[in-house]
Amino acid sequence: QVTLVESGGGLVQAGGSLRLSCAISGRSFRINIMGWFRQAPGKEREFVGGISWNGGSTRYTDSVKGRFTISRDNAQNTLYLQMTSLQPEDTAVYYCAADRNYVIIPQEDGYHYWGQGTQVTVSS
Repeated sequence: QVTLVESGGGLVQAGGSLRLSCAISGRSFRINIMGWFRQAPGKEREFVGGISWNGGSTRYTDSVKGRFTISRDNAQNTLYLQMTSLQPEDTAVYYCAADRNYVIIPQEDGYHYWGQGTQVTVSS
């Protein structure tokens, strides 16, 4: 089994920054791609970005390009999401996800393992 635990969420003013972390435990050798998703109140969960097994390839949704950066430290079994220039529309619960697949897929069904989520609230 693989367990993912997010941390780092909180309340920040518009224009501020946050860094989310996702700690991976269990059979982490099964993990290749990893991603971040978010779900705002009343909306469906959406893809934020993903990263390949060695960090060499990343993919982002258009609304966060240039503001968010995904990285991973496989030695520490940790995934990160550095968020800058945060806006109120970034307010959501952010989820870490992972899968054995080697291709970054921008849909939920591309990921088998999920964390419980961490709340990010951006005030105007």
